[in-house]
Amino acid sequence: MSTEILVALLSLAGTLAGSFAGILVANKLVNYRLMELERKVEKLAALSERTALAEQEIRLLSEDMREIKAYYHLPGPQ
Repeated sequence: MSTEILVALLSLAGTLAGSFAGILVANKLVNYRLMELERKVEKLAALSERTALAEQEIRLLSEDMREIKAYYHLPGPQ
């Protein structure tokens, strides 16, 4: 086998190995970023749920306050 063919084959092997390594690293980075986004979405969903519960509690407290004011004949907000 001539040296030119040997050099070409080694160059091909190096190129393939480098490309494969680059693909693996890029894939790991994409997977990491996807996991981070999923974690952030879970946090946002939990925050949204807590906000909805807080809004419901505020509505109930406002209603209770209106009933108390009506019972004691207190003036409402102006």
